[in-house]
Amino acid sequence: MIKTATYVISSPDVKDCPQSNLPEYAFIGRSNVGKSSLINMLCHNPKLAKTSQKPGKTLLINHFEVQSDNVQSAKGLWHLVDLPGYGYAQAGQKQREALKRMIDRYCMLREQLVCLFVLIDCRHEPQKIDLEFINWLGANGVPFAIVFTKGDKLGKVRLKENVEAYKARLLEEWEELPAVFVTSSETGLGGKELTAYIESLNEQVES
Repeated sequence: MIKTATYVISSPDVKDCPQSNLPEYAFIGRSNVGKSSLINMLCHNPKLAKTSQKPGKTLLINHFEVQSDNVQSAKGLWHLVDLPGYGYAQAGQKQREALKRMIDRYCMLREQLVCLFVLIDCRHEPQKIDLEFINWLGANGVPFAIVFTKGDKLGKVRLKENVEAYKARLLEEWEELPAVFVTSSETGLGGKELTAYIESLNEQVES
């Protein structure tokens, strides 16, 4: 569904982000969760977002302009945003605090943000840092969805068990859950569902 994706700008703070009315869909997660790889898979461009074997590669708010193939929609044009990962243990305290402040300010102040996609590695049990971030989003009314990454790393049964266990953990504190997706940047799993969801939100923004 995505025809083209073009890099626009990297910003150190929300005030430096593009002054545009385009709807935005941002991606975030713990360092090394596979965020850049997922973005590249969705946009059919392996070189769009910089990937690295070392966590902490993304340190700025990166905007990409995306053109979808919904030519009947005025919102066929939108921004995809690659946010810095959180919880990078090897970063110094000042850098961690600066990144947290950058992320918090973007989530709270960016009026164009339609949905924040929180990426979770499907192979792991619920991590405190992810749960705290998700609860912070809920407490502050930030619209979000959950995206499990690296779905190709587990068998179908184990994958389903892990996802259901994670959802059950969240339901201990949440009355209902946001949209949940399971993806793999290697196989393309979940790519169509995720882009279709973005398109449906675009239509809601338009109406």
